[in-house]
Amino acid sequence: MAMSAASSESKAVVEVTAKDMPAPGTIFCPNPKMTLWNAHPRVYFDIGTTGAAQCPYCGTRYRLKAGEVVGAH
Repeated sequence: MAMSAASSESKAVVEVTAKDMPAPGTIFCPNPKMTLWNAHPRVYFDIGTTGAAQCPYCGTRYRLKAGEVVGAH
């Protein structure tokens, strides 16, 4: 059990830019860089308003890159 807690604490933070988003302010997990063999159901997050989100399945944290403008085309 201690190993699981340690691995969830060591999850990487993924910095997201506006061009990484399929729709303004929205991202999804698992992201395209993750392997398919251990993928979980796709979930979407609105980080355009909150600035950050954490996946409830794998614990990956997503954060909007500092200074990024979302939705301005």
